[in-house]
Amino acid sequence: MSEVDPDKAPQQPTGNDPVIPAKDIPPKRPASSTQKTDSSGRGLAGFALLVGLAGLAAGGYSVWQTQQMSQQEQQQLEAAQATREQARQLSEHSQQLASRLGRLEQLPSAEQLEDRRRLLSELQSDQQRLSGRVEQVLGASREQWRLAEAEHLLRMAMLRLSAMQDVNSAESLIAEADLILRKQDDPGAYGARQKLLEGLEALRSLPELDRTGLFLQLGALRGQANQLSGLAPEFENGQSQPETQSESRWQRWLNELTRYVRIDFNAGTDVKPLLAGQSLAQVRLALSLAIEQAQWAVLNGNAEVYRQSLSQAARLIEDHFSEENGQSRGLRDRIEALAKRQVSVTLPDLSPALKAMQAYVQERESAESAESSEQGASEQSAGEAEQAPEVERTGEEGQRI
Repeated sequence: MSEVDPDKAPQQPTGNDPVIPAKDIPPKRPASSTQKTDSSGRGLAGFALLVGLAGLAAGGYSVWQTQQMSQQEQQQLEAAQATREQARQLSEHSQQLASRLGRLEQLPSAEQLEDRRRLLSELQSDQQRLSGRVEQVLGASREQWRLAEAEHLLRMAMLRLSAMQDVNSAESLIAEADLILRKQDDPGAYGARQKLLEGLEALRSLPELDRTGLFLQLGALRGQANQLSGLAPEFENGQSQPETQSESRWQRWLNELTRYVRIDFNAGTDVKPLLAGQSLAQVRLALSLAIEQAQWAVLNGNAEVYRQSLSQAARLIEDHFSEENGQSRGLRDRIEALAKRQVSVTLPDLSPALKAMQAYVQERESAESAESSEQGASEQSAGEAEQAPEVERTGEEGQRI
């Protein structure tokens, strides 16, 4: 519908339009009043918007100001903490300065420092004399220990030779004792070294004896002897003769018997008894005991017992085992080869070297004791000479007082 023009007359209703009573139609407002109402509403809205913007700006400013105040308070707190830390450091520095001043006040005077310096110099001189004396005593005792060690090594070499006939160990021990005497660098040790080297060369000229190897070889042969067994005879059937019709039954039986029983009247070798059971065990035991006795002779250097034991073992094998038995024959050949080995030698006498060593040690001990007594007397006289000026100085100070 278009706006109603108030100057125009109201239109007449048409036939199709319903008739509306005049009392139900609302009265028309004038256009000027409507425009005034709209302009006043817009002004109020603009004013409200300005008021809202002003409030928002005021709120933002208050928030910013609050933040600024909190930052200022935080800075003030940090400054206060830094101030307290500086105050604490200043108090510590003041305490340190006070303690240093207290220590400076406790320092001795010039006279006390001079006395202490003099005492310190005397103490240093005494300490130097004492250290020299200790070094001399320790050096002398160290040399004595080395000489005692050389004597002990020589005694050990003699014990090795007499008890075990161990030539290699004795050579090593004597060489070590000679090295100790050589490091002494003393012309007085010439005689002792000469005797030591004579004994060492005598040991080196002896033939080399491997007692341990020989003992182990005999032990291996002993194990083989415990495994020996007799050679059982083997029977070979003869060729059967062809049977003929003319032979009788007794003749055929005789021919069959000759295949199993034979008599040799011209045998060239001795027939050994067949060993089995207890007799074989007894032969093995006797053979093992003979080899064990040879081992004992090797350890003790008894050549006579060694050869007798091995010859007895070889005879046992020859008497009870056949030559056709390869095991027994190889064992007998090995025993005969070992019987030719040497198990003892004539050992040199090291007692002259021991006597020369003991004489040298006693000579060194007597010379060191005399030197220490002379040095002690010289130190005592030097101490008395040092004490005399101190006594005179004390007397002069007393007179001055």
